[in-house]
Amino acid sequence: MQCCSQKSDNRKVSQDVLNKTDKHPCYSFEAHHKYARMHLPVAPACNISCNYCNRKYDCSNESRPGVTSEVLSPPEALAKYKLVKERIPNLSVVGIAGPGDALANWANTRKSIELIQQADPEVIFCLSTNGLMLPEFAPEIVEMGIKHVTVTVNCLDPYLGAKIYKYVKYKGQRYEGSWGAGILINNQLEGIKYLAQFGVLVKVNIVMIPGINDSHIPEVVRKVKELGAFITNIMPLIPADGSVFAEFPQTSKKELDKMRDLCQVDLQQMRHCKQCRADAIGLLGDDRSLEFSCKEKKEPVMRAAEGKKTYKIAIASRHGELIDLHFGQTSEFAIYEGNGKQFRCIEKRSVISYCSGTENCDDEESRRDSIINSIKDCDAVVSLRIGHKPKEKLSQKGILVVETYDTVENGLYYAVKKLSSQMAV
Repeated sequence: MQCCSQKSDNRKVSQDVLNKTDKHPCYSFEAHHKYARMHLPVAPACNISCNYCNRKYDCSNESRPGVTSEVLSPPEALAKYKLVKERIPNLSVVGIAGPGDALANWANTRKSIELIQQADPEVIFCLSTNGLMLPEFAPEIVEMGIKHVTVTVNCLDPYLGAKIYKYVKYKGQRYEGSWGAGILINNQLEGIKYLAQFGVLVKVNIVMIPGINDSHIPEVVRKVKELGAFITNIMPLIPADGSVFAEFPQTSKKELDKMRDLCQVDLQQMRHCKQCRADAIGLLGDDRSLEFSCKEKKEPVMRAAEGKKTYKIAIASRHGELIDLHFGQTSEFAIYEGNGKQFRCIEKRSVISYCSGTENCDDEESRRDSIINSIKDCDAVVSLRIGHKPKEKLSQKGILVVETYDTVENGLYYAVKKLSSQMAV
């Protein structure tokens, strides 16, 4: 059973909170098919530097934690909430997950919550934080009635933490190495314990970094369970361009599920996380944030110059407008052909997807290879996200891989731009 809203051992958790949790798509597997959430990007500043992160958050064409196409003020956040609620009636949760840290921007975070609480007392609020400032702001979180908080805890050992974090900025001072990691870890654990004691359901995120903290994760899970955590979410490393870990391989789904199965013995595991953007809107598997951008509609990315070369590009899209499907979840590729200035859709190619988004994606090697062979005549494939193994195999066949969240039009021109730059080298 994958339902995450199981009864908590914490007696301070009320039945009302558990009922609301059944409508929280990140805490309940069943809820993520029914209820929508929106992330409000009101927290741009961050107080730690993670080696798997870069701070280029003003990006509309990436789908990973920490990126957004805009940063909102509290009044803008309220206006956007009202607009989204009007168009998406099944919206149940408002989360603040960046693009920096919710507690490093506490004034904006708190004001945004207060404004929306006044407009809609029934909405469920959720905060995500690295935990550095939890001991200071946890009492206010409890006082405001926020019952769902996510804390990212990647390790318990400061010396291991020194390999994950560049520095920590705490109360006006910058701390590096194990000293900074130690401050962060102590504050995370203290904050989790405090929140759990007051009936807050704490979800602990753990980024699984191969060769760094993977063997240490079960110890983290046991510790946060002891402190009262409700659930843990072990997430794959997504190497970000410009980060220290940019060249690390992405954690495979097989390794991830093996670790989740191991830790499930100690604490309930979340298995349906999509590692959402800081401005994500809609169901977990159907991000609609581009529909609600407060910025003026962008012009398509700069066109590559028209030339003699004709490109064939495979696009992963639900309805032909947005690039919004993972490579392994695609059941049909739209094949476009063009010269870099104009494109036309020449055919649709049906494939058997090998990933449901929950389990065993990496075990379907034959299906994965079949999909790759089905687009072997293409110069590029454009999808929302793609795993390390298919990316590697596509590259071996000379097929460019583009991961983006944008319109199909922009995705095509972005792919051509990359193809043209490769040819120029």
